[in-house]
Order: sequence, then C-alpha cells, then structure tokens
Amino acid sequence: MYGRDPWGGPLEINAADSITDDDRSRNLQELDRSALPRPLDATQRSWLLGPPVRKKKKYVDLGCILVSRKIFLWTLGTLLVTTFLAGSITMIVRHVPHHKHEKPQQDNYTLALNKTLLFFNAQKSGKLPKKNDVSWRGNSCMKDVDEGEYPPRDVVGGYYDAGDTIKFSFPMSYAMTMLSWSVIEYSAKYEAAGELDHVKELIKWGTDYFLKTFNSSADKVGRMVSQVGYGDNRGGGVMQNDHYCWMRPEDVDYTRLAHSCYSGCSDLAAEMAAALASASIVFKDNRDYSKKLVHGAKTLYNFANAVKKSYSIPRKESSEFYKSSLFWDELLWGGAWLYYATGNITYLDQVTNHDTARHAGAFWDGPYYGVPSWDNKLPGAQLLLTRLRLFLSPGYPYEDILRTFHNQTGVVMCSYLPYYKKFKRTKGGLIMLNHGDPQPLQYAANAAFLAALFSDYLDAADTPGWYCGPKFYSTDVLRDFARSQIDYILGKNPRKMSYVVGFGQRYPKHVHHRGASIPKSVKKESCKGGWKWRDTKKNNPNTIVGAMVAGPDKHDGFHDLRTNYNYTEPTLAGNAGLVAALVALSGERTFGAIDKNTMFSAVPPLTPATPPPPAPWTP
Repeated sequence: MYGRDPWGGPLEINAADSITDDDRSRNLQELDRSALPRPLDATQRSWLLGPPVRKKKKYVDLGCILVSRKIFLWTLGTLLVTTFLAGSITMIVRHVPHHKHEKPQQDNYTLALNKTLLFFNAQKSGKLPKKNDVSWRGNSCMKDVDEGEYPPRDVVGGYYDAGDTIKFSFPMSYAMTMLSWSVIEYSAKYEAAGELDHVKELIKWGTDYFLKTFNSSADKVGRMVSQVGYGDNRGGGVMQNDHYCWMRPEDVDYTRLAHSCYSGCSDLAAEMAAALASASIVFKDNRDYSKKLVHGAKTLYNFANAVKKSYSIPRKESSEFYKSSLFWDELLWGGAWLYYATGNITYLDQVTNHDTARHAGAFWDGPYYGVPSWDNKLPGAQLLLTRLRLFLSPGYPYEDILRTFHNQTGVVMCSYLPYYKKFKRTKGGLIMLNHGDPQPLQYAANAAFLAALFSDYLDAADTPGWYCGPKFYSTDVLRDFARSQIDYILGKNPRKMSYVVGFGQRYPKHVHHRGASIPKSVKKESCKGGWKWRDTKKNNPNTIVGAMVAGPDKHDGFHDLRTNYNYTEPTLAGNAGLVAALVALSGERTFGAIDKNTMFSAVPPLTPATPPPPAPWTP
C-alpha cells in the first residue's frame, strides 16, 4: 500500500508495521520498565563508593592540652623551615672560604705621630699616672715649691723643657697651645690614629700645672711663676744647678724654688692665656674644667695688658734661655684665642686694632718675618685670624685688618716656596728659617704645620689656591712644601737618618737627655756622679721614643754626640710643632678635613655694622 510522500515521492506503508495505538503504548511501557535500575547489593555499592570517609578532627591531643589543628600545623611547619634555613646558613658559612680584612696600613706620618706623642710622656714632671708608657721614668721633683705665695704653694707637675730638668713656663705654654690648636682642627685624624684621648691627656697635664703657677681663682693677679729650677751656672752655686748637674729627674731630691714675674709679664702672661683659652675649646664638653680654664685665661690676659713689658729681664735666667724679643705678638695671639674661647667682642676689637698689629710687626718684612717659633707668634696669629675671615667674614669694621692678615699670611706662604729664595735651603732640601743657626728642625716643623693648615683652610673655603704676586699656586704646592720638610726630618735626607728617635732604622743614639742616658737600675747618682754617663761613648740605655732632636747644620751634617746639645737635644716646643705637622699630613687628604665649627663654638653670630657714609664731595 502506497501513500503520498509530502516531499513529492511515494511513501510505502507496510501492513506489518501498522499497529494500533494501544499496542504502541503498551510497548513503550514495557520499554520504560526495562530501563529502570535494578537495586545494587552491598558489594556493588562498595565498588562505586569506595571506603568510607572519616571526618577530620579539629583539635590535636598533645596529652596535657588540646591544640587547634591549624595552629599545630603552622607551628610545626615554621619550626621545620627555620631549622632548615639555619642549617643551610651554617653549612654555607662553614664551607665558604673566609677572607681576612686587614686594617689598612698606616702612613709614615701616622706612625711617626704615635711615637712623637710619647716624648711628652717622657718629659712629665711630678707624680706620674699609673699608665705612662715610659718604663724608665718615675715620680720626680716632688718638692717643687713657689715661696712667693703665703703659705708656699706647690708647683709640682708640668713638663721638663728639654734634656735637663728645668720647667720654663714660656715655651711650655707655647707647646700646649700648639697641641690644642692641632686637636681643635684635626680631632678626627687624632681619633683615626687612636691618639685623641692621649693628646688630650697631655694637654691637661700641662694646663693643670699652669693653674698652679698663679692664683687662678682670682680675678686679678700681680705675679706668676716663670720657671722652676736653676740653670745659669756662671755665678757659682752649681751643686743644685739643673744644668750643671747630670742626674735622672727621679734622683733630684733637693727643693727647687720657683722664679717669679711680678709685673711687666706681657709676653709670658699672654702666651699662657693662649694656652688656657685654646685648651678650654678642646675641653668644651667638660664644662666645669673649661670654665676654669677660661677664667684663668682672662685673668692672665688682663695681667698681660696691665703693664705692657717683656718678662725677659737682663741678667735674669728668663733672658738667658728663652728671651722674648717682643710681647705684642703674644698679645695678638692670646687675644685671638680668647675671642674664640669666649666670643667676647672686646678681644676681637683689641686684636684687630691697627696699632696692635703694627707693634706686633704685621707690616714688617725683616729677615725673621714669617718664622714661627716659641718666640714669634705673629705667623700663627695672622693665620688664626685669617680663619675668621675665610669662614665667618664678619665684615665692617674688621674686614680691613682681617684682609691684611689674610694677605700677609699669603706672603709668608710664598716665602716658604723655593721659587722665591727668601730662605736658603740645604742641599738636602731643609729650609733654613733660622738662617743657618743651630737647631733648625723646630722652625721647619712649625712652618710645615702652618702651610698644611692654610692649605686645608683654603680647601674648606672652596678656594683652589692663592697668589704670590701675579703667579697663582694651588693648595697642593703648600702640602708639597710641608711634606718635603717633614719627610726630611723622618729620614729623607742626605744622611738617610731619621731625626725622630725610635722612628725608622737609623736615628740618634746619644740624645742629650739626662733621664735617657742613665740606666734606671743604677744607684742614685750625685750631681757630678752622673757626668760619666754624659761623657760615655756608649748608646743611651733608655730610648726616648718620639724625641725630635735639634737637627743637622746648614750643610746637612750631623754629629751624634751627647755633649753637643745643638745637634742632639730635643725640646718641648720643637716637638709640639712636629706633632701638629704630622697630624695635619696624616691619613688621606679627603679624610679628616679640618673641623670648621668647633673653633667657633663660643662665637655668637656677627652682624656687620653699617659703615660710615662717605665724606661729602667737594670740587
């Protein structure tokens, strides 16, 4: 049977496929029943579901306490990770090769600095501290007394001047001022060398003694001690004469009287005022002691100005050994230090007075102009006041004279250079600032310090150099000069000898020094009994480390003779200049530059005054 195909073709219908609706419905029902799932037994269910899942516990039982499972796991993990890291770091540290970082080797100037400071330990008088680092020295001259006071006052302490046992206040004050100046400018270099505490202790040893030499608690004084010990043996009385006798300081058992200056002590009083004022800046953190030093400095400076006259009196010992040629340079020097120590404008007014400068020789040009020493403070004072102009520039009314000091400092520096031949030099290169006279090294060391310091001032002021007439020189030229002189002293000379005892392979062995020449183990020698130790050809039994001897002659010649003090005697003032020069040159130039601010710690801000109007114009 055919039917019509709706798409245009015949549609064949088989009779066999023709069923009723009831049959179709019945067949569907049977099909639906066959598709229904059959119930599963227990084994089949286990195949599909797997093992039963246990519920996790929220807490961990540690026996005595229950701990949150999360906290326990975090803690355990942290401990494991920490243990792993610690073990790894330990293994790395153990197996990685170690490189030892050695301290950088110290330069010659620093090594020499460490030694030269020990010279001051060897020169101490009085009851020594437990740690003095000079094994052959002991307590000495414990009976020194000032009978000019009532009751008599002890003047135990201080420093012996040179190879004898006399204490001269004038050069000792200069030495302490130089040490203090170097500490104020270069404290970082001293600290790097491990010597800051040492040098400050040396300064305090000196200033403690100075405070005994006058009534330091008073506002006004009429006398001060200029010297302890007796040295002039021309008039007899030699058995208690510190120059005639050759004894260890420890064997001096007689009472030594103090020499006094009663009036007209301008140079001595102003120099000691400079020492106390500069030290007050060094010890500014010790307020009580610093104030005590400032008070003493003020008192002495007033004494210096009361009667303007030199302490060097003809036919007196002060004139025989440390004669002062002027006192105006000390007034300039002491006043400048007091201005820095106090900030009192009165002192600045005095030191910038044209008459004071003229009397001090600021406008002269003699053969010793620019030669710094225990007698000539002008070069140092002018540089000290140049510092004020470079860094504070106070302006009117001080600018005119400060500019003069600045210019004159430049002229002095020019005179040190070999191009201008103001000062002769030995063939070995030592500048003869004292024009061929004996004991030249102390002057060369002082000049080296001033040159190095002026160079650092200019660098700190961002000034590359200075003019000598039309010629411009860089600051490197100044340092080259300073190095050349100190290198000569340390052994770069024709004799290849270091003039600092204990430094280098070759140095003087017959130093003119009583304590160094007599063995500590011998019995006490009498005044003349020690002469055999003075005259022996044997080397000194005790090495006075750090002592710079007087030095060679104008032909670079040197005689290592104990009996010739012009070659082999060291002095306190000379060694202070050497210490200052060494610390200025030590270390890298970029390290430990000058401390610009400490010097001005007591100086208030300066407001320049209004200059007077110009004079009216007239035709």
